[in-house]
Parts: sequence; C-alpha cells; structure tokens
Amino acid sequence: MPTSLRPQKTAVLVAQRIVADIQRRGNKAGDRLPPERVMLEEYNIGRGTLRESLRFLELQGIIVLKPGPGGGPVVQQPDGSGLATALTLLLQFENAPFRTVTEARTALEPMMAQLAATRMDDNQLAELKYSVDHMLDKVGDESVFLEMNKRFHDIIARNSGNALFGHLIETLLGMLDGTAIGVDYPEHRRLAVHKAHAAIYEALAARDPAAAASTMHEHILEYANYVERKFPDVLNAPISWTL
Repeated sequence: MPTSLRPQKTAVLVAQRIVADIQRRGNKAGDRLPPERVMLEEYNIGRGTLRESLRFLELQGIIVLKPGPGGGPVVQQPDGSGLATALTLLLQFENAPFRTVTEARTALEPMMAQLAATRMDDNQLAELKYSVDHMLDKVGDESVFLEMNKRFHDIIARNSGNALFGHLIETLLGMLDGTAIGVDYPEHRRLAVHKAHAAIYEALAARDPAAAASTMHEHILEYANYVERKFPDVLNAPISWTL
C-alpha cells in the first residue's frame, strides 16, 4: 500500500498563503506586510503560529523581521543562499564528494551556453566581455581572477533564459570555491582559463549554439582534469556545510 503523505504544519501552510498574497498584491522588496493584528484576523490563526510562519519565511529569505516600533515583516528579494544550504546538506548526508559538483557542471553548463548563444542581448554580451578582458588585465591578482571567473559563468547561466540555471550555477560555484577547498590557481592556469573564456565568448558573440556548447564543455572538462591531476584528494573529499 502507498504510504500516506504527512500533513503539512499549519505554520507552513500559512507561510504559503502569505507568499501568495505578496505576489497577489504585487509587493516588492522593501514593502511592509500588514501589521500582526491584521494578519492574525486575516489568516484566522494564533500569534504563535503566525510568528512561526514569519520566522520560516525569514529563513527562506522572503522577508526580514525588523525589530522595534514601526518594525515588523518587510519583503525582500530571496537569493540562492537557502538553496545552497539545502543542497549542501542533502549532499553531505549522502556522503557525496566534491566530484559530484564537477560532474554536474560538465553536464549542465554546455546546455546553458547553448541556450545563451541565442538569448543573450548585446548588453549582456558586453558585460561578459568585460569579465574576460578584466581577468586578463588583472591576471596576477588571484582574487580578481576568482571574481571574474565566477562572474563569467554566472552571466551565462542567468542569461540562458532559464531562471533555474542561474540559481543552480550560483549554488554549485559557491560549493566548489577552489581556494576554499584547497585548489591553487597559478598564473599559467589563470591564463588557460582566460583563453577558454575568450573562446566561449567568441562563440556566444557569433550566436553559435553548437560552438558555445562545445567550447564550454571543453573548458569545464579541462578544469575537472586539472583538479583530478593536481588535487585528487579534493575531488574525493566529502561535501560539508561550512559558514
């Protein structure tokens, strides 16, 4: 017999209604939600349940609870931090190694580049070109290299026309921050990455989906092979949630 689904807590159901009402009203980041007394009456719940609902939404990055007189719940734009934490914890309890992330990127990022080739506009391409040029201009500065590397992949993912890809790449890049897990990027390696980024940019600027996908696949595979050769222990290390 199929197992019965566990009923959701009242606080979570109320949180879903609050989010639906935020969208229905067209609330934007910075807008205040109705005062507590209004929400208690509107949702026909107790103060404890409402506060649990609001705390849940705060943890998801939907609102921020401002203290003091004139405070209360304020809408904010959620980011990928909640997804990153949840996915990291899921993988940690699966004892998944960091290799999992590189394999996922090898599969996903060529598709993102393929889509972006026909969906990026000129302004987005210009932003991508800046990241490529600035990486080379500051090739001796590893912190700039890492920033431009993340920016390059983030721009492509977010402008692939698929919102899910943007959040996934932000999460995966955060989990596989090379310097944080022991991967070193000497200058010759940074130059190799820049060369790959330049080739991917040229394919995207030419609006060539096949070339964009293939050059991205080569780039991610080259990165995976580099880490495999130089830092095999890193790829085999289990993913863990760190602050």
